[in-house]
Amino acid sequence: MNMKKFAPAAMTALLFGSVVVPVASANEKPTETEQQSSQIQIDPVHIFNNTHGTVEKVDAGENITYFTVKDGDQTNILEITKDTLVFDNTGKKVELKEGDKVVAYTFANKPQKLIYPPQFDPDVVIVETEEVGFVEVDYFFENLTNTYDVLKLNIGENTELLNEKGEKVAAKDLAEKHLVVFYTASTRSIPAQTTPSKVIVLDNESENTVEEEIAAIIAKDSYEVDGTKMVPLRLIAEKLGYTVESTGKGAIVSKGNVSYTLTRGEKMFGFNKALRPLNAAPALLEANKTYVPVEFVEEYLK
Repeated sequence: MNMKKFAPAAMTALLFGSVVVPVASANEKPTETEQQSSQIQIDPVHIFNNTHGTVEKVDAGENITYFTVKDGDQTNILEITKDTLVFDNTGKKVELKEGDKVVAYTFANKPQKLIYPPQFDPDVVIVETEEVGFVEVDYFFENLTNTYDVLKLNIGENTELLNEKGEKVAAKDLAEKHLVVFYTASTRSIPAQTTPSKVIVLDNESENTVEEEIAAIIAKDSYEVDGTKMVPLRLIAEKLGYTVESTGKGAIVSKGNVSYTLTRGEKMFGFNKALRPLNAAPALLEANKTYVPVEFVEEYLK
C-alpha cells in the first residue's frame, strides 16, 4: 500500500507552540483546541481499527481462540491464531490470558463479519505492562515518518528489524510500510524522533499473493446472475484456509470454530447456530461446482 505524503506544512502549523509533542496514533484526530487555534481542518487517515479493553473471557477452539475484551459497556471479540502477533509494550512476545489489558490493531480495510458483539481478526495485539515501553502501529513514509509527521524513526545498530514471520529485514525494507514500532523515549522536536528497540514490518508479501490469486480466480471464473457476481466457493475457500465438505445439496465451510452451511437454491445460510441472508442463492453453474455471491467471500471468508 503506497500513500502520498500530505499537508506537511499544515501539520507543522497544527503542532507549533506545543511544549510537549505527544506521539499519537494515526487513527487519532487532532484535538478541537488544536483545530481551532490553527484554523486548519485535517481528516484523519484511518488505517487501523483499535480495540481497547481487558480480556474477560477465553474460549479455545481447534485453530482459533476467542478472547472477549471489555472496555466499559463495549464488548468485542478477538480471534487469535498461532500466527497472530502478540507482544507486550516492551516488544517481548507473550501469550494472551484472562485479565490482560490490551490494544488490538486490525487493518481498517479488512472485511468484518456482520455479527454482534463485533468480532476482529487483529494483525497485532499489544499487552500493556507496568514496564516502560511505547508502541506505535502506523504507516511510515520513505523518510520513516508516520502519517501525521508526528514520529520519525532513526534506526540504530541495536534496533531489531523483523518481518511478521520473525525473519530479519534491512532498514531499507521499512520505507512505505506498515510498522509496529517499540521504543522507550523520544525527543520533543517536531516531529518527535526516536531510535526504536524493535520494528516489525506488517506488510506480509505472502498474504498479498493469496489476495492476488483470489482476484485471478474471480476474474477467470465468475458469472453474473441477476446483477450479482457469482464466484466458485471451493476454489476460494480452500485458498483462504477453510475446509469445504460437500453435503450433496451444498457445502459446509469451516475453519476453527467458524462454520457456514450453504444450500443451493436457498438465500439463507447457516453461520454457526444463526442464519444469515445472501443476495443470491448458491447455484450449480458448472458441473460439481457450487458458486456463491462474491459478497459472501468478502464479508465472511476473508
